[in-house]
Amino acid sequence: MDYITKPIKTREVIARMAVHLQGARQARQQTQMARQARNALDAFGYASIMVRLRDGRVVWQTPLARDLLHRYFGGLDPAIPVLQTAPDAVTQWLRRQLDMLKGKNLLTVSTEPPRMVVEQGARRLTFRLHEQAGDSEGGGDWLLVMRESSDVAASDAMSLRFKLTPREAEVLYWVVKGKINRDIGDILGASPATIKKHLERVFAKLGVETRTAAAGMAMNRLRALNPQFDA
Repeated sequence: MDYITKPIKTREVIARMAVHLQGARQARQQTQMARQARNALDAFGYASIMVRLRDGRVVWQTPLARDLLHRYFGGLDPAIPVLQTAPDAVTQWLRRQLDMLKGKNLLTVSTEPPRMVVEQGARRLTFRLHEQAGDSEGGGDWLLVMRESSDVAASDAMSLRFKLTPREAEVLYWVVKGKINRDIGDILGASPATIKKHLERVFAKLGVETRTAAAGMAMNRLRALNPQFDA
């Protein structure tokens, strides 16, 4: 709040107005820079979202963040451009991490807090706790950074190398990841019996008789394409 006293002096009024206009311009510039920074994260595949711990409200989000949350958690109305509340699983994970970090500064801890990973077929969405922002009352607002990674390319490589169907390649990929038939069925939306049939055809095409042998052949292929690949 600002005020002037009578008698009004024109130069003083103009000077005060200039100060306030400059402050408004700076505020707009800061808001624009923050928006550009968030959009830059999206451009590089890093979506970001600010969550208020007290009630799970979303303070702000990038367009990519909302799209990813809709894709992995569903239940969001595509017609609503702004997500208002974070998914329960995300809020619960955030609270667990902060319970572990009580009394510690996130910027000075020696090891990064555990990440949250949500898998969807050969794709996965990873959440990383980045930093606190704003007032700490009620737990404060927390910036979460998300990154989607995909092993579709790995599945495609196995399909080409071993002449597998896309579904057979997906099954083999999850065998490499150490999943049992029941888990693979849950991931791919199929019954364990169906997964078993796919796996039998995979064994025949690879000329092996065990999961271990099939996983070994697939692992060698994947590491030939990407030496950093790790099951």
